[in-house]
Amino acid sequence: MQKKILVTGALGQIGSELVPALRKKYGNDNVIAVGYSKESGEFNKPFERVDATNKEELRTLIEKYQINTIYHLVGILSAVGEKNPNLAWHTNMESLKNILDLAVEYKIDRLFWPSSIAAFGPTTPLFDTPQETILAPTTMYGVTKVAGELLCQYYNLKYGLDVRSLRYPGIISWKTPPGGGTTDYAVAIYYEAVKNGSYDCFVKDDTILPMMYMDDAVNATLELMEADSEKIKIRTSYNLTAVSFSAKELADNVAKYVPNFKCTFTPDSRQKIADSWPKTIDDTSARKDWGWKPKFDLDQISMEMIKNLKEKFQTKI
Repeated sequence: MQKKILVTGALGQIGSELVPALRKKYGNDNVIAVGYSKESGEFNKPFERVDATNKEELRTLIEKYQINTIYHLVGILSAVGEKNPNLAWHTNMESLKNILDLAVEYKIDRLFWPSSIAAFGPTTPLFDTPQETILAPTTMYGVTKVAGELLCQYYNLKYGLDVRSLRYPGIISWKTPPGGGTTDYAVAIYYEAVKNGSYDCFVKDDTILPMMYMDDAVNATLELMEADSEKIKIRTSYNLTAVSFSAKELADNVAKYVPNFKCTFTPDSRQKIADSWPKTIDDTSARKDWGWKPKFDLDQISMEMIKNLKEKFQTKI
């Protein structure tokens, strides 16, 4: 049966690069991008403007396009979520519950939903964070991720829904500018290095967090969704990682490729969030169950980011 794929939150950081990858693989007309903005970004049709917290609007799309696979990427991120926790709860949980209910009702073949390292908290082991561990986040974003993981597992156990998830680390990409995430300082360092030659980072220089290049994140998502069902042993969310480094290590690495780049460090409220998250992740289960393996290290990430951002901003540095 031909895949008919719905991608909600398609205009976000992950969606903006996952949609083109899916369209390349399954055909443009078989991947319906859904966003809340009136603008469709760089996407060709099919693009639909829908509020994912409105169940009937989602139902209309599923019926209109005869959807059988869903990637539900809608979410208010950590830093923005702390400014408006009620909005974060409503957007993140209401939209997920709608999607899960409709997926059961319309017998959706497979459903993907992203979790995050935000599901962890200050009482989680900071190094080599295991797959099964304490989930006690201190942000509303993290709370919605833990609740979402448990909800996904519940729908799998109760209704047999084939729902799959990844705990993404910080994701570094050049296509979309830094947004509302705590790990977005990594993206901002690259952007500001290329645009202005300097950046005042909002976390301390010795802040270490797990990171991943967007190409690896997209590949991991596709590999997870294409894996045979019997290989998926975890129905909450898989730990996922590629490389960990400090903010200063990142800045120093960028300086190798951007001469005279200067980075200062002035921690703000997001430092507390960063300190509550792990520094390194154990993703053995993902590697063992469905063959996950990252391709990009820090040096490769820097080369790709700077090359593409120079082209984007038409600068020679």
